[in-house]
Amino acid sequence: MLHLRGCPALSDFRLQKLRVQIKSHVSSLAGIHAEYLHIAELDEALSGHEQVVLEQLLSYGPDLPESRPVGIALVVVPRPGTISPWSSKATDIVHNCGLEKVRRIERGIVYTLEVGDRAGLSEAQRKQIFPLIHDRMTESVLPDVNATDALFRHAVPAPYETVDVLGGGRAALVTANDEFGLALSGGEIDYLAENFMALDRNPVDIELMMFAQANSEHCRHKIFNADWVIDGEAQDNSLFEMIRASYNASPDDVLSAYSDNAAVTRGYPVQRFFADTESHHYTPHAEPAHLVIKVETHNHPTAISPFPGAATGSGGEIRDEGATGRGAKPKAGLCGFSVSNLRIPGFVQPWETDHGKPARIASALDIMRTVRWVQRRSITSSGVPICAAISVPLRNRSPAVTVMNCGAITSPLCWQVVVA
Repeated sequence: MLHLRGCPALSDFRLQKLRVQIKSHVSSLAGIHAEYLHIAELDEALSGHEQVVLEQLLSYGPDLPESRPVGIALVVVPRPGTISPWSSKATDIVHNCGLEKVRRIERGIVYTLEVGDRAGLSEAQRKQIFPLIHDRMTESVLPDVNATDALFRHAVPAPYETVDVLGGGRAALVTANDEFGLALSGGEIDYLAENFMALDRNPVDIELMMFAQANSEHCRHKIFNADWVIDGEAQDNSLFEMIRASYNASPDDVLSAYSDNAAVTRGYPVQRFFADTESHHYTPHAEPAHLVIKVETHNHPTAISPFPGAATGSGGEIRDEGATGRGAKPKAGLCGFSVSNLRIPGFVQPWETDHGKPARIASALDIMRTVRWVQRRSITSSGVPICAAISVPLRNRSPAVTVMNCGAITSPLCWQVVVA
């Protein structure tokens, strides 16, 4: 394994902001440094020329000081067992440059804390600092650089497990549902028990996991397509059919809707300049330019981990436009965020009741502080200018909700609309 220093990971502004945050927990903090660390898994040692090529590929960003920072090092890396998007791209680039001896390359950040206290950091201080420097859903904090070999451990696949439905019946599936975290509904458990009994065989864990994912609400929209009862009266249409009602009532100029991951509306005739297939000469061509409209939400992932959660939603939105019909090019977009009360320190408003939140999700203020970086780095940098944005607090004053002590929406409603 090969370790190579990278450029500074944070701007001076962000580094100063982080220093202030950490100093509130570690009063003896004198300074902080953050630089990228590149870790390469090698099949065999690189030659001198190959290492020079690799170092040139990894030379980007601001210049790094010659001297190494001295202090307590905290190494933030992608969670062991995962492959980061940066790693996928960087490994492809390295291989395309002829460095086949590099099996995979990964990147982390080394935070060096200059602490005056010789005792270092207490366990309590580490617990307070870690949330400030890493995302617990996608990253891990290692004690030193030598621990980064955990990123490249190759585990032997575990043997599959059989769930004894023939012997244990429905109860065996209920137990497996809890142990494997499948989130199967009672109806789905009944369905599986009935069908595997009919097949006269037991399911394996892989089958149950695949069923749980393929038959999930995310893929099948079971709730949206379910029977809809309002005030005890069954409705003629499902919730999805109610949503489609506006299109059914006014389908004019809608070329495609509810058949792909984006809708297409009639556009305008434009002149496109490209080569004629027969003459091979570039000439203007008159053709219609239709509009692709896509709305993407990524609510729960953004609540759990604001930056990667919102960035993944943005990437999915751009992907869906490119995959609609013969493809489209994103032109402009807007973002919207509806979260609970921000409760800005020193500026808490009288109506901003603190309803609390589950420990696993970020606060409304943290979400709004983070998602603006998503707009800048994941959307605008992709060539899609954000022309408008909206942010409003969303509260629910329903007595039923208030009784449950959940008077505000804890998971944000984040959405993005892009016209391509």
